[in-house]
Amino acid sequence: MTTRLSAATAGPLAYDRAAIKTGVVHLGIGAFHRAHQAPVFDAAIASGDPRWGVVGASLRSPGVRDQLVPQDGLYTLVIRDGAEERLQLIGAVRDVLVAPEDPAALVDLMVSPDVHIVSLTVTEKGYKLDPATGRLLTDDADVAADLESLDAPRTAPGFIVAALARRKAAGLAPFTAMSCDNIPHNGARLRDAVLAIAAQHDRTLADWIASHGAFPQTMIDRIVPATSLDDIIALHDRTGLCDQGMVKAEPFTQWVIEDRFAGPRPDFAAFGVQLTSAVAPWEEAKLRLLNGAHSSIAYLGGLAGIEHVDGVVALPEARAFVEALWDEAEATLNPPAELDVAAYRTALMARFANPALQHRNRQIAMDGSQKLPQRLVAPIVARRARGLPVDALALGVASWMRWQLGRDEAGQPYVVDDPLAAVTAQKLASKSHPEGMVRALLSIDAIFPASFAEDAVLVDTLTGHLASLLAGGAIATLKAR
Repeated sequence: MTTRLSAATAGPLAYDRAAIKTGVVHLGIGAFHRAHQAPVFDAAIASGDPRWGVVGASLRSPGVRDQLVPQDGLYTLVIRDGAEERLQLIGAVRDVLVAPEDPAALVDLMVSPDVHIVSLTVTEKGYKLDPATGRLLTDDADVAADLESLDAPRTAPGFIVAALARRKAAGLAPFTAMSCDNIPHNGARLRDAVLAIAAQHDRTLADWIASHGAFPQTMIDRIVPATSLDDIIALHDRTGLCDQGMVKAEPFTQWVIEDRFAGPRPDFAAFGVQLTSAVAPWEEAKLRLLNGAHSSIAYLGGLAGIEHVDGVVALPEARAFVEALWDEAEATLNPPAELDVAAYRTALMARFANPALQHRNRQIAMDGSQKLPQRLVAPIVARRARGLPVDALALGVASWMRWQLGRDEAGQPYVVDDPLAAVTAQKLASKSHPEGMVRALLSIDAIFPASFAEDAVLVDTLTGHLASLLAGGAIATLKAR
């Protein structure tokens, strides 16, 4: 019989878990939080500050709860670097709730005086804001329900408003609401969503949140591939324990936080987190270099039938493309003085080439309509405003366009996993010529500014790349550059 990881079967931790308080509630407790932020809170606890235990909440499915609760919240972080592998047992997670099963229990927890931070990794979709306008998606069913009543919230901003309303009524200070999602201006976006819902219910509440609350901007960086059954089996073979909640990650990790909090916080700097007055330059560099390249690699590799990122950058022509994309994107940056862009690029390529991660291209390709604006569209806007060419950046966008057809170069179908998949499919339904396809997709104003369709040079560049991808495929297109 297989023995499950639990408090009874795990090895000793560096602290007494019974003494931990819940100082953090995390909404959207997926693999990324468990590999990136939770280890920092774990380090804070291990340093002798027990205030920073985490209770996670899933806003949708019970999957993570079912992985972690039978393990008393324990899980293994597997750090892989080539042939080397290091295991770290994380004990910071005290419990996992499933919000739809008992919304009131989650709100009750967030009202606790011990809770000082509510953090989020809910993806771009979870903020319920229109990508084009930044306004609340009032026609979304869950948003509409939260605007009507917060007795049983459905959205992440709705839960935050419900809890802050009760904290205000009880005379408690607000918690810090901290987005850890990989989107630009994440703190401001969260604040906008929260204030929009609060104002619908109580203007004085919205004013109190605006005056006393805190929504720091953050930049997060760590490659966290999806865990596979093979990973779980390999860990079992090594430890003798079945860990259904394990996560895997690369050695590199970075967390930059705007030093703006409504109350207590851990000594983040002591645990490798960078506190700053301006996150935007860090965020922009990461989105346009790491993430822009990642998305482009994912679509090109996925179309060519290459499963993992390292398999793409193993090709000389793909490496040359990534370097060209970085050259174009770098010219649009205003990096912080502390960031050595040349060294960062060298480190990024080494991270992409790490074969132990097995980072699947199709995982990265998800939700492209939400990611493209900040990763590829923004640097194109900046370069075209200066009359500069965008050959490599445009190939990244064209590869996304080709991806919307739902079949790879071998004719194998795949699901276009994207909230706008129905829109892109409809736009392409009657289009067979590359220029028609380009113009049809450029008309989606949630992704592309109107200036793109009016830029003849850009349209020609996109059309040429898409025609090449359709005729010869991704690898031939890369070789022909």
